[in-house]
Amino acid sequence: MRGSVSKVVSFEDEEEFIEEMQAVFDVFSELSQRYGGGNVIEGVILWDTVGIRDNDDVKIFRVGEFQFIKGTLNLPVEKIFTLERFFDELESKWDEISVEDIKYFVDLINEALGEERVYYDAYDLGLKRGEAYLVINLRALQYLDHVIDVDDRDAFEWALNTLMKYI
Repeated sequence: MRGSVSKVVSFEDEEEFIEEMQAVFDVFSELSQRYGGGNVIEGVILWDTVGIRDNDDVKIFRVGEFQFIKGTLNLPVEKIFTLERFFDELESKWDEISVEDIKYFVDLINEALGEERVYYDAYDLGLKRGEAYLVINLRALQYLDHVIDVDDRDAFEWALNTLMKYI
């Protein structure tokens, strides 16, 4: 990812952070579609982001969202039941769960499945609860800064200032 930088950021209010990052992503995506130059935000990994490899690809979700993803997994039903059992246990401990706890459960899940199907990169990235890992394309940001017209400048400035609030 040439021209990209990554940064671990902290936040106090998780819902506000997610909403603002989604809005920032939407603004930058709209501007990059209009003007070209690529996506400014290339990735966000929250402290509780988990990936599950099914028979098609890897599905990414947050620990408390398993109920929404289980219907999209292309796996034998017994593997889905195993996943569901562990993720229900994780969700029941939500208020006190740590990154280390999630890592421990992911290791248990993979052991119960008999193969590595669940991935948890936040632990390897050193994230803690209330943190996220952002990948930002500085070249795309600089490009947009130089090519957008006056009508889109306010939206660009808002998105940039909101992103900088966390950096």
